[in-house]
Formats: sequence, structure tokens, C-alpha cells
Amino acid sequence: MIPRYETKEMKEIWSLENQYRSWEIVELAVCHAWAKDGVIPAEAMEKIDARSGFDADEILKIEAEVQHDMIAFDTNMADHVGPEGRYIHLGLTSSDVEDTASALRLRQSLDVVIGELDVFMKDVFEQAEKYKYTPAVGRSHGVHAEPITFGLKILNWYSELLRDRKRLENAREEISCGKISGAVGTYAHCPPHIEASVCAELGLKPDLVSTQIIQRDRHAVVMFALASLGAAMERIATEIRHLQRTEVREALEPFGKKQKGSSAMPHKRNPIQCEKICGMARMLRSFTVVAQENVALWHERDISHSSTERIIWPDAFHLAHYMLKTLGRVVRGLDVSPQRLQENLELTGGLVYSQRVLLQLVEKFNMRREDAYLAVQRNAMKTWNGEGHFLDLLAGDELIKGRIDRTELAQLFTNEYYFRFVDEIFARFE
Repeated sequence: MIPRYETKEMKEIWSLENQYRSWEIVELAVCHAWAKDGVIPAEAMEKIDARSGFDADEILKIEAEVQHDMIAFDTNMADHVGPEGRYIHLGLTSSDVEDTASALRLRQSLDVVIGELDVFMKDVFEQAEKYKYTPAVGRSHGVHAEPITFGLKILNWYSELLRDRKRLENAREEISCGKISGAVGTYAHCPPHIEASVCAELGLKPDLVSTQIIQRDRHAVVMFALASLGAAMERIATEIRHLQRTEVREALEPFGKKQKGSSAMPHKRNPIQCEKICGMARMLRSFTVVAQENVALWHERDISHSSTERIIWPDAFHLAHYMLKTLGRVVRGLDVSPQRLQENLELTGGLVYSQRVLLQLVEKFNMRREDAYLAVQRNAMKTWNGEGHFLDLLAGDELIKGRIDRTELAQLFTNEYYFRFVDEIFARFE
């Protein structure tokens, strides 16, 4: 992970220190559960709570010798507690602690992403409302289609982000799951009510049936939710990149007063932030493949998933959080040109109104659809070829002018007709 893409919040969550802290939280919760059962005497539990702690440097030294991170951690934690440290890790296997603690960190990370997404969505919606009635040309296949408002374009982004937020909430629910069921999930040395007590203390739900681990389909859901959010951000960034092209220039990402676009060409103003977002989205998607491959493990567990998760979990959350912050700055500072939007809307000489003309000929003047289509298309092709404005060519067409005069035709070349439901669409999000 390139350090400058890390965020302070995620760096703290995925630090080694916080990993050990989350393990300590789980180990203490298990001790509390045993204490309720009377297995750990009340006096011993008080000393465990009072003396509990760890030293990250010492843990790493022990791990270098024993080649097992959980044993190293428990050894160091027990050293801090003293004689009562013998109760730590009672009846547990490493994954009881690791998977339950991972659920805490994954949930914590999702909370940060959801919080940042809420900020981003607010920015997006504000821009949608700002340009609610600003005319623009809608495009399909990259070709001018019909009039739209720039606000509707942005509102569409917002709608997708709402779905991504729901997916993240669902992923949070999916991953908020702990297990204290032992080496193969039989509760042989730690009965189910201990697991229930631990999960209740940590705000998790017990896994209904586990093996040595919590099954990795849950974690794959988290990676998919992040990748889906990344795809939505990539879509927004790709749109802005297209709009910033020299031939279009309808909207540009912010450009600082001292910013430079090229070492060779001083005139350059490149959409580098949006390009960065697009590249990062590819990385996020790649993590979903790894997460899916982690689902099929040998029997009750192997360790092939573990090494990948140490990489993809923190990196995915770093990327998603960084992308939200970066794209948020782009959207807030988006340099929109209403004048250029209008110029591009008029660029094709009225062709964007072709469907309305077609429907008018069919519905009001009872022309066969095929005849009307051919007449409109014939003049549209002339307009494409630079032979005149679409309205003028239609008004002079023998098949059309006998049915509709120029004044009535001109009334079809207005944007109001296309924007009459804009308020209704926006009202769906109030």
C-alpha cells in the first residue's frame, strides 16, 4: 500500500497495535463469560481486568521464536496479568479470537466508510439541486440523444450511491458475527452459552454454525460492497473525465492556483484525480476475486485465506476511504460551465428533438410510423452532413410541411417539454 493513499482513520484501525487491542478485548470478554460461570474466581477476574495489557514489541520478539502470533500475544498478555494469566485463552483456539476480533475491526472500518459516504452523498445531492434545471445534452453511445438537465445527471449518481450505502449496511450486518466454538466448531471445550455471552458483550451475533473459522462468504460480501462502491465512484469519475475533454469542456475537476498539469505542456489541465479514482476502482474489484477464492477452504479450515486477508482487508478500506475523500473534493469543487452545456446542446442543429417531431407526426397527424421515421431521419442525415438546421430542413420537406407548419414545428424544439417531470423525479429523494 502506498502510504499517501492511507487515511488516518483506517491506519489506526488496521495498525498492529489495534489488532492486539481487539484480541485483548475478545480474550477479556471470554474471561468475563467464564467468570459468570464461576470457572474464573471473582477475585482473579478483578486482577485480570486491572492488570491486562500487552507490549507490541515484546509480542513480536516472542513471535520470532515461536512462529505463532496468537501464542506470542497470549504469552505476553499473561505475563502482564501474572499468575491469574493462566485463565487467558481458556478453551479457545486462535481463530476464536482472531475471527471475532476481525469482525470488530471490519465493522469499525465499515462505520468509517459509511460515515464518509454520507458526507460525499450530501455533496453530490447539493450539486444535483444546484444544477436541477441547467439544460444539458444527454448522450447514448457517446452520441447526442435528447435534452436532460445537468442536475438529473448528478441525481442519478446519488441514486446509485444510496444503493451502495444499503449494500454497505447489509455487509456490516453480515460481518457482525463472532464465534467461540473451538478447533472444529463443536464447542468441545467452551460451551455455546460462553459464545453467546461474549458476542452479547461485543455487540455481535453468534455464528449459527462455524468450523474453526467464520466462513469466508461473509467477508466476501464486505469486499463486494466496497468494490461496488468503487465502481459507482469510477462511474462518476469517468463521466467527469469525459466532460473535461477539450471537445466537450462542460465540467472540469478543480485545479489549484499553483497546480501544474504537465512537465512539458504548460497549458494542460488534466483530470488526474478522477483518473486516480478509476485506477483504484480496478484494485478494489481485484480484491473481490481473492475474497471469493477464500471461501472454499479445506475441510474445517486451512490457512490459505489468512495471508491474503492481511493485505486485502486494510488495503480495500484504505482505498475506499481515500477515494471517497478525493472524489468528494472533486464534486464539491466541480467547475461546471452552463454556457458550454448550452452550446453543446445546440451543437447538432436541433437533432436532439427528433423523437418529439416523430411522435407528433404519428400521434397528431396520423402518419404511419415508418413513413414518419423515414421523413425525420432523411432530414436528420442532411443535418449531420452540414446541409442546414434540422428545423429548416423539416419545414421544407414536402411530406412534412403539408401537415405541420414551421411555427408549430418550432414549438417542438424547446426544452421545457423534456424537463416537465424533473421536480417529480427529485421529489422521490426528499
